[in-house]
Amino acid sequence: MSTLRFGKREVRQDRALVMAIVNRTRDSFYDRGATFAEDAALAAVDRVVAEGADIVDIGGVRAGSHGEVVDVDEEIRRVVPFVAAVRERHPRLVISVDTWRHEVGRLVCEAGADLLNDTWAGADPRLAEVAAEFGVGIVCSHTGGLAPRTDPHRVRYADVVADVVEEVTRQAERMVRLGVPREGVLIDPTHDFGKNTWHSLELLRRLDELVATGWPVLMALSNKDFVGETLDAEVGERVDGTLAATAVAAWAGAKVFRAHNVRQTRHVVEMVGSIAGTRPPARVLRAMA
Repeated sequence: MSTLRFGKREVRQDRALVMAIVNRTRDSFYDRGATFAEDAALAAVDRVVAEGADIVDIGGVRAGSHGEVVDVDEEIRRVVPFVAAVRERHPRLVISVDTWRHEVGRLVCEAGADLLNDTWAGADPRLAEVAAEFGVGIVCSHTGGLAPRTDPHRVRYADVVADVVEEVTRQAERMVRLGVPREGVLIDPTHDFGKNTWHSLELLRRLDELVATGWPVLMALSNKDFVGETLDAEVGERVDGTLAATAVAAWAGAKVFRAHNVRQTRHVVEMVGSIAGTRPPARVLRAMA
């Protein structure tokens, strides 16, 4: 595996990484606000770290268009003091913040964040400048041109994979030109954003084409609509489908998985790593006596 480093924090190389999701929102599609309160969110961070998360991704705004209106000041109130508290509590943890706003990005970097997860494809170009200034990592995503917090409608691509590859690699090269450390740049095909279920399945099927770019691939598959539509499963019934997609993507070479179900995801990527030969088994006793 190529070296990954976010800010000053180099990460393990024997398997794909697990990025746990902790949202400071009242209206998250998955947890419905279970970690909005600071004490609940801190307890969630402690839990996912104990379950083996390599990165914790902190968000203050729901992605969808139907969510609560959250302006810059409110997003700052939700995430900046929380990042500082997590940094004090977990000094070696890689902290990511899910934001597209440069004002938020600057303050969370000052508070100790290592990675900016820009899920809206550079909608605020100044966010990249912040990443370069602080030497932190950044995620380059693909939304098909959607503005932040808007939903796709009858979107069409001549070739969705080619479109994603062109967009995210162009962004990644721009990041490095600006001064973002190359080893901290991730590319994300961004399932469901600007895409229908056919598009998202195609991106999984042809993930080798993204891996072949040489940029490390982040996959945000967890409990998403494309899994639900594929299996006719409601939000609470999508874990099996998510883990199946995770195994396929890990075998294809994806480097980071953004996940709600941390322990299960870690087990999947560890098993794939051991099958691939990059990670030794935790113990070997059978037939060894």
